[in-house]
Amino acid sequence: MSRFLAATALVAFATPALAHDPVFDAERISTHVRTMSSDYYEGRAPGTPGEHKAVGYISGALAMAGAQPGGDYDETGLRSFTQDVVLARSTMVDEPLASLDFGDETLDLVQNTDLAVRAPVNGEAHVQIADAPLVFVGYGTHAPERGWSDFKDEDIAGKIMVVLVNDPDFEGGEGDFGGKEMTYYGRWTYKYEEAARRGAAGVMVIHETAPASYGWNVVANGNDETLDIVREDPKAAHTGFESWISSDLAGRLFSHAGTTLEEAKAKARRKDFQPMELGVTLDATLLAELEQITTKNVVGIIEGKSRPDEYVLYTAHYDHLGIEPEPNEEGDVVYNGALDNATGTAMLIEQARAFAEMGPQERSIVFLAVGAEESGLLGAKYYAANPLYSLEKTVGVLNTDSQGVFGRANDFSISGTAKLGLLDLLIEEAGKMDKSFTPDPRPEAGGFFRSDHFAFALAGVPAVSFKSGQDLEEGGVERSAQLASQYVSQLYHQVDDEWSSDWNFEGIVEDNLLLHRVGTRLANEGMWPNWGEGSEFKAVRDESAEARQ
Repeated sequence: MSRFLAATALVAFATPALAHDPVFDAERISTHVRTMSSDYYEGRAPGTPGEHKAVGYISGALAMAGAQPGGDYDETGLRSFTQDVVLARSTMVDEPLASLDFGDETLDLVQNTDLAVRAPVNGEAHVQIADAPLVFVGYGTHAPERGWSDFKDEDIAGKIMVVLVNDPDFEGGEGDFGGKEMTYYGRWTYKYEEAARRGAAGVMVIHETAPASYGWNVVANGNDETLDIVREDPKAAHTGFESWISSDLAGRLFSHAGTTLEEAKAKARRKDFQPMELGVTLDATLLAELEQITTKNVVGIIEGKSRPDEYVLYTAHYDHLGIEPEPNEEGDVVYNGALDNATGTAMLIEQARAFAEMGPQERSIVFLAVGAEESGLLGAKYYAANPLYSLEKTVGVLNTDSQGVFGRANDFSISGTAKLGLLDLLIEEAGKMDKSFTPDPRPEAGGFFRSDHFAFALAGVPAVSFKSGQDLEEGGVERSAQLASQYVSQLYHQVDDEWSSDWNFEGIVEDNLLLHRVGTRLANEGMWPNWGEGSEFKAVRDESAEARQ
């Protein structure tokens, strides 16, 4: 008997409540992944025929698994399996025009080579920028609670912010930002938001692979179309020129200003950093087609017996990047998104099957496959802003995103390093399966802010994004690190993220059992896990404490 089976049998006999552990089938999970990541689904991009096909597949799979419709009410007054998610879509009409004036010369910028500017979502179909001065504002961070502001008294209204990615502690700064672990101040989304708050004309984030945690090939993908939730005032959240620039271009900017990128970074790590005018101006023209589209979240539910108005959520995003306009060297154009995130969606479908076979628990179980994650967690953000089920009475969220397909591991992890009761519960149940917890090995990548659970965390709901372990039974930590590096450099957000017959889904089977056991306890024991002391999300959760009395 294998170590895992022996441990499972021991727990089953020792704990009668777990005697009805479901059997998760590796072949069935593999089939879901292979199907959803096939070319037929066209990369599952929001608002496309591929998304429509994926929604149909997931809805049908949840129904066949035994879940009930949990989405919007249809015209007959019955619940459907979907929630309409209304989004604003901006599509580039033509290549963006952008040039830098250095005084003695003008440099025309090449999209996706020198810079990667995305279709504007500030509500303007025509963005025209003339002679906007570039100013380097370090990490673009204003954190008074940490005694830090990169802006000092600089007025950047009408200017272009040039900023570093990540936050001031990434390379040993003088701030209070958690060292290598990225805070939200380090995310490029925060830089864009801060630029809009300060009335900037635009923002250029300097790309470097280590602090960004991915290569230029990632930021250069998918800029022709941008999605956002529908906002009353889009300009309050977005400037008209949101972009990344290459480190080579950044080096040229700093050279013109009489310094180097490394010297500028060194200054930006200090509390006494002062914004730096670069002596360069930007001219740019962006033309876009603006429209509203309706994408979908897919929602199934198994209603609880005694406390049906309390909810445990399993979540995963099903969308990916769609179709590339130009084929690669092999003629491939489809971003299949097999690992990211057909794997997590397959786990969600099979959780629904497992709970349906068990029958109703005390609390309700919701299975939420969200769309538009790759566009900025938009399906999850929309649900959090328009919840179908009370967030105050949502016990917790267990998210699966990009799961391991290389066999069993002796451990598990989560995205980021948040402290909360859900993690304690995961660790406890994993211990019964002879699995340990390994903290996120790359907290500097800001993984906590990059999966759908983050939208729920902002609303105070305890939420984790589960990650497969790094100590593989075959090859250990060394093999796992090699595979992770290969994935990030060659497959992540590339057309080559495709299902492989070489993949081993036994690790996903084991992980899904762990997540099932945790969900079963959440659904039956009446507990209300919370965030740990000092968490920025605990105060939000505590505001609704009376609803859970």
